[in-house]
Amino acid sequence: MDVRRLTDRLGGLAFGGDYNPEQWDAQVWKEDDELMRRARVNLATVGVFSWALMEPEEGRYDFGWLDDHLDRLHADGVAVDLATPTASPPPWFTLAHPDAMPVGPDGSRLTHGSRDTYCLTAPAYRRAARRIAAALAERYGDHPALALWHVHNEYVTLCWCDHTAAAFRVWLRARHGSLDALNEAWGTAFWSQRYTSWEQILPPRASQWHRNPGQCLDFSRFWSDEALTAYREQRDAIRAHSDRPVTTNLMLPSYQNLDLWAFGREVDLVAVDHYPSAPGIGAAADTAFGADRARSFGGGAPWLLMEQGANTVYEAGRILGKEPGDILRHSLGHIARGSEGALFFQWRQSRAGAEQWHSAMVPHAGPDSRVFREVTATGEAVARLGELAGSTVRAEVAVLHDSDAWWAMQVDGLPSPELDYHAALRRAHRALWDAGLTVDFAHPEHDLDRYRLVVAPALFLLSDAGAENLRRYVADGGTLLVQHAGGAVDERLHARLGGFPAAPLREALGIRVEEHRPLGRDEEVMLSDGSTATAWSECLRTEGAETLAAYTHGMLAGRPALTRHGFGTGHGWYLSTRLDDPGYAALVGRLLAEAGAAPELPGLPPGVEAVTRHAPDGRSWHVLINHLADAVPLPQPGHDLLTGGPLGELPPGGCAVLRTH
Repeated sequence: MDVRRLTDRLGGLAFGGDYNPEQWDAQVWKEDDELMRRARVNLATVGVFSWALMEPEEGRYDFGWLDDHLDRLHADGVAVDLATPTASPPPWFTLAHPDAMPVGPDGSRLTHGSRDTYCLTAPAYRRAARRIAAALAERYGDHPALALWHVHNEYVTLCWCDHTAAAFRVWLRARHGSLDALNEAWGTAFWSQRYTSWEQILPPRASQWHRNPGQCLDFSRFWSDEALTAYREQRDAIRAHSDRPVTTNLMLPSYQNLDLWAFGREVDLVAVDHYPSAPGIGAAADTAFGADRARSFGGGAPWLLMEQGANTVYEAGRILGKEPGDILRHSLGHIARGSEGALFFQWRQSRAGAEQWHSAMVPHAGPDSRVFREVTATGEAVARLGELAGSTVRAEVAVLHDSDAWWAMQVDGLPSPELDYHAALRRAHRALWDAGLTVDFAHPEHDLDRYRLVVAPALFLLSDAGAENLRRYVADGGTLLVQHAGGAVDERLHARLGGFPAAPLREALGIRVEEHRPLGRDEEVMLSDGSTATAWSECLRTEGAETLAAYTHGMLAGRPALTRHGFGTGHGWYLSTRLDDPGYAALVGRLLAEAGAAPELPGLPPGVEAVTRHAPDGRSWHVLINHLADAVPLPQPGHDLLTGGPLGELPPGGCAVLRTH
């Protein structure tokens, strides 16, 4: 489906957010109309948590209130992203279908009282979800306010109930075909776990000690597939009555147990929610991380930032505020990397309820506040960027991401708790971001030929097909960095025998790992190039590769830590430990120099972000964000869309969007 229809409908990029008018009265609605005009809001997400109002009792719908709000928004020039409310079933559903409440791995059943209290495999829940999606689509499928459909909200709840057990067995039969194949895949010869009937198989519930790793990996795969099937059911129910684009909001990076590549193939456009995990410059880097992943999961197509917090940064259980100017900087950080706009959760900060302290475009203090003034300035800025709609982003470097590899690093019994999948991906992305590079994420089995450099920071699980693809990438001229524990297990979570990684990749890297040696909690090792490393080490032998840095003490003294191997017309690098930040940054710099990858707008100092969006007709725009406290002269002055005039210097903390020729 052509998602350009969304920006055509809006007359430019999207700006707005979740709107929950049911929390307020007519006097507030009147103020909302005026404030939305002031903030240049053109898209409102409606209905996400409104199931109890839409369907006050089973099978009886009340859409009158929703009719009024959609008509009011449309009359005021605001388009609607209409959500199905299925992430928050109403109390009557709980009472009528107690078996549809989720069960934890310890067997305890949750009760109503929060959102996401449902079991995705429960037949009653799935029927109710399809039914209300179809009812909404039948009523509003061609409503003039409707611009986009929003299925569910952040698919997240896992369940280990009997409904799940039955669905899991069906999935396992389809995947493995026979009990013999399943027993072989899960290694059930160990610990007397061999299954002799399908009915014996349960989800990986709480147990005495380590659960079967293959069972846990397959359960993660199953649950992602089940969520995707549930999404498809609602999407198809909507498409029977409406031709508007359909999506769901994905939550990055690890909140949801989902294969985001698979979801990216099924939605009409990728939509994500993103909340930074650190303040200051860390929030800017995390914004780039989330945005680059969102773009990548949609195959590089334009996507949409569905949620961000106007004044929300989450860090270690705290809700921190953003710095002045961050609302614009973060919004442009997403738009720079391909988003077709910037939406927030939510429009007006709730005065009661579980998320009353979650920030909003209109805070508790009202419109006479710093936050709303910055929101209004951001809305005005986004309104000036309509010509960017439909343009895309190019990258010369990629970081490998595979949900199987992530799930494999969550099973019981791994040698070290330091094997943190998303921390490794963030670190690799941050080093490339610090170096001024725009980054794609890619799957190990994707076509990688367009990338000068590919980094595999946490490829613990690697399929045979992925190993062969990476071998070919290097042979054909690519530069590849594989980091510690890479390719240690195959797609069944079986250890690679004869040393890892998989044989085709070993050939490209010119090494063979004989032994892994995790380091102690506070242990550090020195390398021969002066860098420091932590967390992990390996005993490896070179089989054609040159040693660039070696361990300096202990049983690994003199053994390779960092290697490089010329293979075909490319080079395979292997790093067998976790370097400190300066050492890792230096390594990334060497790799970029060897691969010939450079920022699209060279000459800018560290701390100034520059990303280019490209239109099919040859036009392009440099989006610049200054995270420094000083003004920065631009190497290529140009016409700034934000100010409407020429710009030769980026002010402290300032932003610009330069039209190029």
